[in-house]
Amino acid sequence: MDLEPRLLRYFLAVAQDLHFGRAAARLHISQPSLSNQIQNLERTLRTDLFVRTSRKVELTPAGRALCEEAPLALAALERAAERTRLAGAGAGGTVRLGYAPMAGYGTLGAVLARVEYDSPNVTVVASEHFSSELPGLVLAGDLDVGIALFPEPMRGVTGTPLRLESLALLLGTDHPLADTDPVPVSSLRNETVLLFPRELAPGYYDRVVAACERSGFRPRIRAFPDPPPRAMVARLRASREVGLPPASFAHHTAAADPGYAARRVVEPEIHVEWSILRSARTRSAAVARFLESARRCAQGHGWLPPAHTTTSADTRAPN
Repeated sequence: MDLEPRLLRYFLAVAQDLHFGRAAARLHISQPSLSNQIQNLERTLRTDLFVRTSRKVELTPAGRALCEEAPLALAALERAAERTRLAGAGAGGTVRLGYAPMAGYGTLGAVLARVEYDSPNVTVVASEHFSSELPGLVLAGDLDVGIALFPEPMRGVTGTPLRLESLALLLGTDHPLADTDPVPVSSLRNETVLLFPRELAPGYYDRVVAACERSGFRPRIRAFPDPPPRAMVARLRASREVGLPPASFAHHTAAADPGYAARRVVEPEIHVEWSILRSARTRSAAVARFLESARRCAQGHGWLPPAHTTTSADTRAPN
């Protein structure tokens, strides 16, 4: 059933005045024409909307129901028309964003806030995926943009550095190392480190292992398939295991729950790199605006040292 917006507006004018003559004058049409339009609407809906007598006009139960719904329908149509106009002008549209779990604590929120500030008519639909999955989802067109930790190279997917972030030690407050800050990597020699399985974030995993090996030992790692970050964190409180997540996640967790402590890691500091991914073929104005806002966000927060602002992080595989 197709309802013309014009007919709904005519109906609302009569419903407000409960007088066809006054409503017609306000709409700048003749009263017979308005009456015919309302009759057309009633035929479309197969019900009477008004009770008409020589002395007054009243809404029927069906008319009262339409009086509640018509403004909502018209507002939705107006929003759709405005979003379409803005998208056509390059000022609106939808961006499907995928992000790695640890990006949800600090990085993602800051980027979305900047996009909202710069482009309030761009709608971002965000979903969580592991870093290893994001390049393939972007390449397949299931996502427009990805925020990944050390993404694997993939032909057709272009990445740009977004944030260089230190890892921090996350552990229960009753762990002996909770009293030390900062914590040298060598102090983890006899600890069990909780990490994502390597296949889910290989660059992150390898960076941790390399830092430990530079300190003279091979880390003892415990990993679980497809682990939600919060489930991994819950283990830290009840065990002697420790975590090495990005500092934003570690400090968020410690601030939210006094049962956890976040400590700086040194000798060496372990840095990980977030990249923002897009298809090399994308021509979306909304995606371009999103990427520009992400660049401004990184610049405003000082997420990248000067050398990284011009370093290519193209994740396309070499020819």
